[in-house]
Amino acid sequence: MAVRTITERHEHILNKISKKGKLNIDDLAAEMKVSGVTIRKDLKMLEEKNLLFRTKGGASLNNPYAGDKPINEKEFINIDEKKKIAKAALPLIKNADSIMIGSGTTAFSLAAALHPQHKLTVITPALKVGLELSNRNNVEVLQLGGVIRPNSSSVAGGYAFQVLEDISCEILFLGIDGIDLDHGATISNLAEATLNRKMIDTAQTLVLLADSSKFNRRGVAKICTIEQVSYIVTDDKIPAHLVNQFEDKGIKMIIS
Repeated sequence: MAVRTITERHEHILNKISKKGKLNIDDLAAEMKVSGVTIRKDLKMLEEKNLLFRTKGGASLNNPYAGDKPINEKEFINIDEKKKIAKAALPLIKNADSIMIGSGTTAFSLAAALHPQHKLTVITPALKVGLELSNRNNVEVLQLGGVIRPNSSSVAGGYAFQVLEDISCEILFLGIDGIDLDHGATISNLAEATLNRKMIDTAQTLVLLADSSKFNRRGVAKICTIEQVSYIVTDDKIPAHLVNQFEDKGIKMIIS
C-alpha cells in the first residue's frame, strides 16, 4: 500500500532508515510510488531538521563527510585497528628500496611497526614519521620540507613539491579520511590534498591505509580516483559486500 501523505511519507522514511541505517532514493520512490524529485525534497527537509544526512543517491544516519580533526585527537580513535592495518601492510614493502609514508595516525602506525631487514629510504612529509624513523636501523629518512600544519604535524607547500620533482619511489602508503567507489579517496584539508596528489604521481604503487569507518565517507578534498589505487589495507569490520565491490574494481583488498 502506498504511503500517501507527506507526514506519513516522512514517518515511513524515518522508520526505514532507523532500521537499515541508509536508504536509496530510487528504492524509496518505487516503494512509495512517488517521483525521485519528491523523495529528494523529503530528504532535504529531514536533513534540515537534523534527522538524517543526505548522501549521493540516498540518505544515511551517519555523517558521510569527514572532518579535519587534530592528529592528537585522531591518535586515540580505532587504535587497535590502526595497529593491525600497519602490521598487515608491512609485507607489501618486501625488498623495496624506497617508500613514501604520508601523514596521519594510521600512516604513523606503519612507521612505528617498520623494522626493515634491508636498506630502505623513507620519504615523508610527516614530522612524527620522520622522528620515529630517524634512528631506526636500515632506514634513511628523506624529510620533505615546507610550512608545518599544526593539525597534522605535516608539511605542505612548494618546498615539498620541489623535492618530489626530482625523485621517484616504489610504494606510497597514504592514510585517508574517506573513500567511496564514485568519488575516490579524500582527505579533509585542501593544502595537504595538493601535496598528496603530487606524491601519488611520484610513486609507482599506491596503497591506502583505511580503517572500516572511512568507507562511504568523504573529506572535502579529493586526492585520487579508485582506478589509481592498487591496494587498500583495512580492518575486519568492513562489510563483505564492500570488499567485493572494491575488488570488482581491480583493487587488492588486504584485511587485517
